[in-house]
Amino acid sequence: MIHEKYFELAKKQEMLLNRKNEKDPHFYNGIYDRYLYPVLTRDHLPLTWQYDLNRESNPYFMERLGINAVMNSGAIYLNGNYYLVARIEGNDRKSFFGVAKSDNGVDGFRFLDYPILLEDTCPEETNVYDMRLTQHEDGYIYGVFCSESKDKSVNDLSAAVAAAGIVRTKDLEHWERLDNLVTLRSPQQRNVVLHPEFVNGKYAFYTRPMDDFIETGSGGGVGFGLCDDITHAVIDEEKMTSLRKYHTITEAKNGAGAVPIKTDAGWIHIAHGVRNTAAGLRYVIYAFATALDDPSRVIAEPSGLLIGPRGSERVGDVSNVVFTNGAIVNEKGEVFIYYASSDTRLHVAVTTLDKLKDYVFNTPSDPGRSVECVAQRCGLIEKNLELLKG
Repeated sequence: MIHEKYFELAKKQEMLLNRKNEKDPHFYNGIYDRYLYPVLTRDHLPLTWQYDLNRESNPYFMERLGINAVMNSGAIYLNGNYYLVARIEGNDRKSFFGVAKSDNGVDGFRFLDYPILLEDTCPEETNVYDMRLTQHEDGYIYGVFCSESKDKSVNDLSAAVAAAGIVRTKDLEHWERLDNLVTLRSPQQRNVVLHPEFVNGKYAFYTRPMDDFIETGSGGGVGFGLCDDITHAVIDEEKMTSLRKYHTITEAKNGAGAVPIKTDAGWIHIAHGVRNTAAGLRYVIYAFATALDDPSRVIAEPSGLLIGPRGSERVGDVSNVVFTNGAIVNEKGEVFIYYASSDTRLHVAVTTLDKLKDYVFNTPSDPGRSVECVAQRCGLIEKNLELLKG
């Protein structure tokens, strides 16, 4: 018999799932709109994933398999619907993937009945997270994610090894696991994104070369490499695209985020940058563009961050963090950037393709020194004051 507490909680959850999201009336920067409510939280997860509903085997209606957080989500637009493949972290600290669907992209997301059960092809794999979804021109939807294993070379329980796992699907329900990506010159990989088109007839990946699980590699930024066979992906050479730079938002590390967005002016990338502070690492989201004829060549770098954690977004399991690994462009040219805050919940920022292009290609780049930044700002002020004089 179903426990009566289930019906009480289900009614409460239904109110959450049906709640309409609203643009934040207190935020404006002309680039994008923020929304008042997260699009996904731990409270959005089906009760059937957490509770034994049977009153006899669970008389106190306790959580049997609790959920801690819902965060970093791949995103894709299919048949007029918005799909998120979210990272879900259980109370046991193991992450897994669940597919949520909405008809408008800003609210009403509901998870499918079951999470994704990946093929168990990596016996050493302990944890998986942060899937990027690429609708590739070869006809498949690819998911590239972090595959984490224990580092057995050292006697340290926190030491891990990161690799890029790859799956593919055509319907977001049936997933085929492929071999993990191999990069011959980088010991570890994380934050890997598959480019949506062939480059010189090959599959192209944006990588993040790493010497170990925490630190970035000697490459110092977002890498780019090609491979012939996606089912046994091997990259023998990585060249750098968006570089880490001293005293910027990418000083500590940076990595690819959402799948690049194609425009007539170039590929727009929405990535994450990290700097160190007295309070710990601060993650923000930034944008740059690469050339259509060479997706590894940076052609525009607007100064500073695109999205930073604000207000309650700064509080969570890992505070002062925003992170994205998914964005959607619909047929109306609207852009939905899905970003998590503090490794706890998932939000959306909405703009248009025209606005995003204007921001990326017309926002001045960072001159690199305070005195030059002030001179840059004074030039803007002078121009505006002249305009105000009429």
